[in-house]
Amino acid sequence: MKISQTVIDDIIAIAKAELPDEACGYLLGKEKTIITNYNMVNIDHSPEHFSFDPKEQFAAVRYAREKGLEILANWHSHPSSPSRPSEEDILLAYDPAISYVILSLAESVPVVNSFKIRSGLVEKEYLTVI
Repeated sequence: MKISQTVIDDIIAIAKAELPDEACGYLLGKEKTIITNYNMVNIDHSPEHFSFDPKEQFAAVRYAREKGLEILANWHSHPSSPSRPSEEDILLAYDPAISYVILSLAESVPVVNSFKIRSGLVEKEYLTVI
C-alpha cells in the first residue's frame, strides 16, 4: 500500500486536535495508493475506542464514487497506546477487503502502521510513503 505524506500529515494533525479522544476516518485512493483522507467524527468521543456515524459513512461512500476513488482503508488514532490493533479493533474489523491504518501518538514521534485483518488474524501491511 502507498500513502502520500500529505495524508499522513493530515491525519496526524486531526488526531492531535482530537486529543484526548481517538480520531477516525476513511482513506481513499486508487490502485492501492491512498491519496486523500475523508475525516469523520468519532461519535463515541472516547480515548479508548471509536465509532463512525452511519450517515457520515454513507456520505464518504458517495464522495468516493463521485470522485472515482475507492475506500482503501479506515484509520483511527491511538492517543496513548501503540500503533497496532487492539482486541476491540480486531473484533470490529468486519471488512477483509480494506486495510486498517492505526496512528499512535503514544511517543514523541507519531507512528503509522497498516494492517489487514481477516477472521481475527492480523497481518502487518507495508506502507510506502510517496
